[in-house]
Amino acid sequence: MPELAGRVADSFELRVREHEERWLSPLAVRSYETRGRAREEEPCRLRTPFQRDRDRIVHSKAFRRLRNKTQVWIDPLHDHFRTRLTHTLETTGISRGVARALALNEDLVEGIGLGHDLGHTPFGHTGEAALGEQLRGHFGRSFRHNEHSLRVVNVLERDGRGLNLTAEVRDGILHHTGEELPETLEGKIVRIVDRVAYINHDIDDAVRAGVLSQGELPQEEIELLGTTGARRIDCLVHDLVEESHAAGDIRQSDEVGAAMLSLRDFMFERVYLGPHTRTQHEQARDVIGRIFQHLVEGGESADHITDYIAGMTDRFALTYAENL
Repeated sequence: MPELAGRVADSFELRVREHEERWLSPLAVRSYETRGRAREEEPCRLRTPFQRDRDRIVHSKAFRRLRNKTQVWIDPLHDHFRTRLTHTLETTGISRGVARALALNEDLVEGIGLGHDLGHTPFGHTGEAALGEQLRGHFGRSFRHNEHSLRVVNVLERDGRGLNLTAEVRDGILHHTGEELPETLEGKIVRIVDRVAYINHDIDDAVRAGVLSQGELPQEEIELLGTTGARRIDCLVHDLVEESHAAGDIRQSDEVGAAMLSLRDFMFERVYLGPHTRTQHEQARDVIGRIFQHLVEGGESADHITDYIAGMTDRFALTYAENL
């Protein structure tokens, strides 16, 4: 496109390549050495492939819907409770900081971080479990939000054309949870930081909601990691950076990693699936069950039902169920 030619555009890729050779670790993915996209397309002259992925995700409908998807509490009225969107932004911000400290590719980390939860259901962990139960009972299939996040970017966005993201971003989105690890160090950062972020901000929200008090938190883990969310995140990030740098891989120390997983188990027992939120769990299962049954009786396919329900916001699902 000659009309877009200019000094900056003409030299952009060369300057990025030179900068990355000077700055990035040998272990980092280079922006112009991506394994490519499913469909070839003309490159952007002022953005790297991973920067284009970031922009496509941010401009997607699925990304905008995250602001009305719950993290823990259904359709929270309190202004300061986290949502799936704020969790995504916190995860991405922390991940970029880790990537920068390790001289890895921040743009790749950002694309993975912003896209990792695009396929999450309404109603958080409970919604994901409820949709999975319905799918197993009616169609003998499972639901995992990481797999659905990949379906969102591969197929559902842009009216079925998908976002055509790079292989590295798609791999990081798919493997941010589950048994298989991401292929890149940048993807492994998001996988660990996702937990760092949600464990600590969910503790903060649970205390704010009165579901937990500071004194109920596991004291041994709190003494090791820190008494506030900010201190715990700082401790976890420093440990992650130092251990990863020494290992040439993305890892935590045994002691700190075990403490973080212990806090995660505590949160699942007391908050995510605990007695204080049981009423909300029952409400979420009831809403998703009624919507699912209505769509099954209407003859909809398993794929259509999954795509439709997983794409709902909390508020939309509640209103839909009320109107049945």
